[in-house]
Amino acid sequence: MKIRIVNTSEHPLPHYETIYSAGMDLRAHVPEPSTLQPLERAIVKTGLFIELPIGYEAQVRPRSGLAARKGITVLNSPGTIDADYRGEIGVILVNLSNEPFTIENGERIAQLVIAKHERAIWEEVDELSETERGTGGFGSTGVQ
Repeated sequence: MKIRIVNTSEHPLPHYETIYSAGMDLRAHVPEPSTLQPLERAIVKTGLFIELPIGYEAQVRPRSGLAARKGITVLNSPGTIDADYRGEIGVILVNLSNEPFTIENGERIAQLVIAKHERAIWEEVDELSETERGTGGFGSTGVQ
């Protein structure tokens, strides 16, 4: 599938690292390094603008290595970019570690997954069908 993209950064376009990859890395497009203190959050711009077809979204997700090694994650994970959004892609990063983290220009900060989605049509009813789980909530199916 072809997706129209404008790249105002000096960084390469997001790309799949392997044939098996679902996500493409997003890079920070910042004029100078900035530091996220512990528990601080910031919107980090990418310099990318995309035009998705109707029926698709782009999901902004954390990079697992950055989250595991540095405690840096995407706050609203996954962040959704709708097909009608034409603004610059920004990533809401949060530092969940106890150490300051410096974001450098060009640093891989998140990943982008393009996903097809359905649109729901509600059918209002008076009751729902029965299931074995029923109304059991969080943890009701067990721990193992």
